[in-house]
Amino acid sequence: MLIFRWVVLLLLVAGLVSLAMFIGTGQVRYRVLGVRIVKWTIVAGLGFFGVLILERLAMIV
Repeated sequence: MLIFRWVVLLLLVAGLVSLAMFIGTGQVRYRVLGVRIVKWTIVAGLGFFGVLILERLAMIV
């Protein structure tokens, strides 16, 4: 679980660095890449934490 948290954190940082590169250079490819990385990182993170919540609910029942 710790590894997954680090992967999500590093992917978010990579997306933000890409967006910062877009601001610095003005090249649209960095914006597209940054938005794509951040979007899929958030989707994966929500899925992972959804599974954790379902596991906790299963323990209660």
